[in-house]
Formats: sequence, C-alpha cells, structure tokens
Amino acid sequence: MTYTPDKRESWNSFVQKSKNGTFLLNRNYMDYHADRFADGSLMLYRNRQLMALLPGNLTGTCFYSHQGLTYGGLILPPAATLSQAEYAFRLSLEYLHDHCHLTAFVYRAIPHIYHRYPAEEDLYLLNRLGATLKARHLSSVVPADHRLPFRTLRRRQSKRACNRHLILVNDTLFAPYWDILEENLRTRHGVAPVHTLEEITLLRRRFPNNIALYRVCNDRQATLAGCVVYETDTVAHVQYIASSSQGRKAGALDLLFDDLIHTRYADKRYFDFGISTEQDGQVLNEGLLFQKEGFGARAVMYDTYELKL
Repeated sequence: MTYTPDKRESWNSFVQKSKNGTFLLNRNYMDYHADRFADGSLMLYRNRQLMALLPGNLTGTCFYSHQGLTYGGLILPPAATLSQAEYAFRLSLEYLHDHCHLTAFVYRAIPHIYHRYPAEEDLYLLNRLGATLKARHLSSVVPADHRLPFRTLRRRQSKRACNRHLILVNDTLFAPYWDILEENLRTRHGVAPVHTLEEITLLRRRFPNNIALYRVCNDRQATLAGCVVYETDTVAHVQYIASSSQGRKAGALDLLFDDLIHTRYADKRYFDFGISTEQDGQVLNEGLLFQKEGFGARAVMYDTYELKL
C-alpha cells in the first residue's frame, strides 16, 4: 500500500488512540526499513469508518505481521468488542486470500504488557480459527506493583559500582556505546546489532520521547556499559544491553538496572528486559536468563501464530 500524507496521518492517529498500539507501529518507525520489506499493511473500514489496523509485510505467498518489528498484531480502538475484532480479523483474512492470493498468515501478537486496555480478542480468534503456535519467546519482566528483591549477587555488584564512583548518563552519544555493543555481539554471538548506528540515531531523532540511551561511565567519562530503552505508555523495554570487560568487573550493569528499575522507570507499569531465546524459542540462553531473574524479572511470552488461508 502507498501511504499518502492523509493516510499516514490517519494511521498514526489511530495507533496513538488505540488500546494496544505503540510507537513501533507508527508509520515513521515502521518505514525506516521500508526498503527491506514489501509493505502489506491493512487499514480496515466499516461503513467508511476506520475500525482497525493490521501492520504487515508480504514475502512470497505469506503475510507476516510483521517481520521487521518485535510485534505487529491487530490494532484496535479502546471500545472494540470481540464481535468488532472478529469482523476486522475476518475481513483481513478474506482480503489476503481473495485479492492477494496468499496461502499463509503469520501473526506476531502484541504482548499483553503493552496493552493500555485489555486487547486479547485476537488470541481467542486465532485459536477458534485453528491457528498454530509457531514460536514462543520468553521475555523477563518486572511489574511495578510487586517487585521482587534483587538477588544478593546483584545487590553486591551494584554496591561495588557505587563504591567505584561510576555514574549513569542519559544522552544521545550512541557512537561510543555502539562500539562496545558491536564488539560484544561479534565476539559472543557472531552477529551485528539489528539496527546500525545510523538507524538507531535516526529513530532517536524521530522518537525522542520514546527512545533513550543510558551509559555507565567511569570518572574519566569512558563508557563501560549501557543499554537502549524503548518507552511506551505501559512498558520500559530494554534492548542492546552490553558491557566492556572493565564494566563487568565493576558491576556497571547492576548499577544501571538498579537505577532504571527503582528510580528512572519506577512508575512504569512494567520493566521488560527482553527475550532470552533463539530459534523460535527452542534455544534458551540460561546465563542471560539467570542475570535477568537476578533483578526480579519473571516470564512473559512473545508469541507468533500461523494460520493457513
């Protein structure tokens, strides 16, 4: 679909007012990598009234919602009922089958922690239509209303970082941090960050109130560790966590998460450390999970479903 300025405005306005949309589903975020995905997103109307959105891309004879995003399910207004959600869902499936001649529908659901108002109508409908669970990734989340205490090791490491006079910096100096991140990912996993330095700085400029960089520095202002936080109405989602060898010895990440959880994002409903799984959830990084659980985080699922059309 080609998005005229009017359609983009309608899309973005609907996402902002919806019960389960986040800034990742804003066209200004989705389109940063438009050259990599054939957009197939749907704007669904009833009696000329926009009633739902379905972000997605096309690959072969399959519709994905969405391969370039962490999640991308049906976006609904706050007052949407099950019957209205079903109408939008069936309208989408009929269009994809009858007009696009697609044979499969892969649906990456928006986890409930991102919902401003309950919005799991899609999960019920997927089950009733015979969809299968294709992937289940395990994320680790701290709820603000009942935080578990840090494990002794995490508390000890945070105290060590304080004694070494490390400081937490919130700025936009992505370059020195990206060097550490890229080195971590290359040496430990043989991969590169999903976002290049140019892409993450572009997205930060577009969404200054939603994307933040936090760096832990020593008294010489050298970067030892850090992370990027994606902030939505209900969740502070952490990604791109990395530390130098010096930072690991000094407990830099423990200081970072102590501050983020208990101070900077203390009022956020959920603090999400992100997934610790690979290969559709079949491979668990137990060391990474152990670290996250040490901060009191527990399991929330990021699910993907598949439906034959």
